[in-house]
Amino acid sequence: MIVNREGVHASGLEEPAMNNDTTYPLFLNLRRRNCVVIGGNEMAEAKIRNLLGTGAQVKVIAPEVTDAIAAWAGTGRVQWESRHYETGDLRDAFLVVAAAGSSTNAKVYAEAEARNTLCNAVDDVEHCNCYAASVVRRGPLQLAISTARNSPALAQRLRLELEQQFGPEYFSWVKELGELRRRLFSEPDLDPDTRRRMLHEQASAAAFESFRNLRSKGLEHHAKTCGRSPDIPKATEVPVK
Repeated sequence: MIVNREGVHASGLEEPAMNNDTTYPLFLNLRRRNCVVIGGNEMAEAKIRNLLGTGAQVKVIAPEVTDAIAAWAGTGRVQWESRHYETGDLRDAFLVVAAAGSSTNAKVYAEAEARNTLCNAVDDVEHCNCYAASVVRRGPLQLAISTARNSPALAQRLRLELEQQFGPEYFSWVKELGELRRRLFSEPDLDPDTRRRMLHEQASAAAFESFRNLRSKGLEHHAKTCGRSPDIPKATEVPVK
C-alpha cells in the first residue's frame, strides 16, 4: 500500500483487517544473547534445556535449583546466582523466563516491560509479552503451533499428529536441501528462474518420496551386510514444556 503526504491511499487497496489475535509468529536467534531464568524448578529446567540448545548465554537466579541445573552450573554451561529475584536483574537481558510463582513473575514482568525485554512466564499468561509455541523439531525444520493461549491442549495434540506426519527422515532431507541451495547460489552462471525452479522441484513431495525410498534401500543394504535389522535413527528432540 502507498500513502501520500496527505494520508490518501494512492493505490486504492483496502487496509488489512485487524486480527483479534495480536501476537506475531517469530523465530528468535538467541546465540550468544543474554537470557535470564528466574526460578530453579522442573519447569525452569525444561526452559533452560531449550535455551542451551540455541546457544544462548543463560543466567539462573533462584535460591534452590534442580540437580540438572546445578550440574550445568558446575560445568559452566549456565551462571547460577543462588538468591531471590531483585529489581535490576534484567539490566542486560534480551529474554527473561519467569518460573517462580505469580507474585515474583509479576515483578519480573513489570521490569521486563519497562526495559522492553522479552518476557515469558511459564503457565502465567498474564505476565507474558511473548509465548512459547508447541514445537515439532526435525533438525533445522521446526514447526511451531499456537492457539493464541485458547487451548494449549489442542496445540499439544496437533504437535503429536505432526510428529507422526513429519518423521525423523526430515532431519537429513532438510539438511540436503540446504546444501543444494548453497551449491546453486554459488553457481554464477545460473539464472534466477532456473535456480528457483530447481529449488522448488527438490522441495516437492515427489522429491521427498524419492529421498525416503533411496534412504530406506540404503538402510536395508547396510543391515544385510551387517547381518541385522535396519534401525532408522531418530532425530534429536528437545523437550517442549
